[in-house]
Amino acid sequence: MPLRLPDKLPAVDILKKENIFVMNESRAHTQMVRPLKIVVLNLMPLKITTETDLIRLLSNTPLQMEVTFMKLKSHTPKNTPIEHMMMFYKDFDILKQQKWDGMIVTGAPIEQLQFEDVEYWEEITGIFDWARTHVTSTLYICWAAQAGLYHFYGIPKYPLPKKMFGVFQQTPLLPELPIFRGFDDRFMMPHSRHTEIRRDDIDQVSDLTVIAESPQSGVSMVMARNGREFFVTGHLEYAPDTLDKEYRRDFSKRDDVELPVNYYIDNDPKNGTMVTWRSYANLLFSNWINYYIYQETPYNIDEIR
Repeated sequence: MPLRLPDKLPAVDILKKENIFVMNESRAHTQMVRPLKIVVLNLMPLKITTETDLIRLLSNTPLQMEVTFMKLKSHTPKNTPIEHMMMFYKDFDILKQQKWDGMIVTGAPIEQLQFEDVEYWEEITGIFDWARTHVTSTLYICWAAQAGLYHFYGIPKYPLPKKMFGVFQQTPLLPELPIFRGFDDRFMMPHSRHTEIRRDDIDQVSDLTVIAESPQSGVSMVMARNGREFFVTGHLEYAPDTLDKEYRRDFSKRDDVELPVNYYIDNDPKNGTMVTWRSYANLLFSNWINYYIYQETPYNIDEIR
């Protein structure tokens, strides 16, 4: 996909080395088309890593897209250079005047906090409300999925007895949905979280539909408003080595860290990893962009309601 990205964004050079086609702003301006406008609220601490993971997946359709990164005013990231934030991120106050074809809200390592105790809870719920009238379709990932379901529908989260950590098999419950076009009867999805949402709570809300789940990792995908909102509890966007980095980071601090499930070859970190979710990640993002954004969004973006 010809993505319109800032010329000096680190992800551009990283992905070009992976032979993934991206287009910088200079070249994109020569193409006489209206790009889809995608805004990403990146809440992850390692911003550049998450940017690269998402752009890698957004680059998999022939549609031209313009990707913009949003930041919060009520939170200052500690793990990303301030120069990077100033160059590539914009405040919500600036971006809220525009309409957007699609929005992605990432996870955040704060799931063990009560929602109301999150320092930026008031700001982010304001953004969630704004997205409902300014974005054609929004994709909420991991903590953001839990936060969105709680804010809009009162769905609680529950602490897990141990971290849900690994790659788990999922079942599409409505395989006829366009979001699952090209999927197999089962698909794999990485998870890394300490809390869960439960099917029983979601089933009591008529506006919500569980569309994928697992006997091991529970509810993995929920749809609302006919696809204007998707809530994904796992991390299909993860790079092959992300769970490995998390495991080694935690193991360096304590010796009771369990191996991620269904991830290392023969369950041994020395043997490397087995990537089983890449194709499904590409399909899900491509289907979301095509069927829930491109096919639904008005040509005049200001007509989004």
